[in-house]
Amino acid sequence: MTGRRSNQLSYAPKSDGKYGNTCAVRRLRRRLQAVSGRPSVDVVLPFRGSDEQLERVAERLGALVVQLGDTVTIADNRPGASDSARDHVHILGAGELQTSYHARNRAVAQGRADWIVFLDADVLPPPDLLARYFDGTPGERVGVLAGAVVDEDVSAAGGATASANGNAGATAATAAARYAWLKSSMSQEVTLAHDGWSFAQTANAAVRRAAFVQVGGFEERVRSGGDADLCFRIRASGWELERRDGAAVVHHNRQTVPRMLAQRARHGAGAAWLAQRWPGALPRRRWPGLVLWGARRAAAGAMAAARGDRDAALLGLLDGPAVWAFEFGRLIPNRPRPRLSQLRRR
Repeated sequence: MTGRRSNQLSYAPKSDGKYGNTCAVRRLRRRLQAVSGRPSVDVVLPFRGSDEQLERVAERLGALVVQLGDTVTIADNRPGASDSARDHVHILGAGELQTSYHARNRAVAQGRADWIVFLDADVLPPPDLLARYFDGTPGERVGVLAGAVVDEDVSAAGGATASANGNAGATAATAAARYAWLKSSMSQEVTLAHDGWSFAQTANAAVRRAAFVQVGGFEERVRSGGDADLCFRIRASGWELERRDGAAVVHHNRQTVPRMLAQRARHGAGAAWLAQRWPGALPRRRWPGLVLWGARRAAAGAMAAARGDRDAALLGLLDGPAVWAFEFGRLIPNRPRPRLSQLRRR
């Protein structure tokens, strides 16, 4: 089982997005090992952010234990990004089109490994993640391995939280972060539970290159939903999806309510696109019933706040806005926004 109280790693993200237990990271920094029994892997991570954030992401990926034949690539999706390297971590300029799926496709095309492990910039992988993925040989027709995504553990009081090995890290329990933890919002359990339409999120997933190439990779002119679409096409081509609960990463959630709601709206845009492309997948909710449900949840949250139950209050007061943001997001185009320079040329 994945989710908020399982598969906790031995360190957790801090409130500023940096990560604790740096001694363990240094001890387990990249070791070029002899080829083991597992297949070769290309690690791919799309990135958009500041130079400082890029350095932190490269440092985290540099702690992955790799072997001969593996590659680690950050696909820099910022306009004008150029190629560079941080030790064995290759940074690929992939800013021609501002979508994470374009960046992933560009990075995949650079590699040759049998498997591609996709990660997001806001997750913390354990150093031995690649070994965990292949702790058990995938079947010949397995095209996708769904790793676990564990929401960052935050305490209700915003104090220090103890990790699995006893180390403590201070994490600020903002309303948005606490809500995400309570809901296990990024858990693969959510997306794998869709009957007939289960999929692995590319925040942490491995895809067999043969399956990826067969279906043509990601649809790259969309902002959201490309991971589900890829999984649907791979499964429609006769490949299977298999879980890898032991290959878990920690996800650093949005820290403010507006950013959390914006993320939900973007996911809603992706859901609408998927529903059109794959009839029956991710159908929209009925709005009249949603209004009544939202009012009941808000009332429950207000009553919980009155009696001092912060967690129940957060769930009640934010459930409605989160779901409504998702549903209203269905009205937003699921395509990348044009750059300012493109608008000026029109």
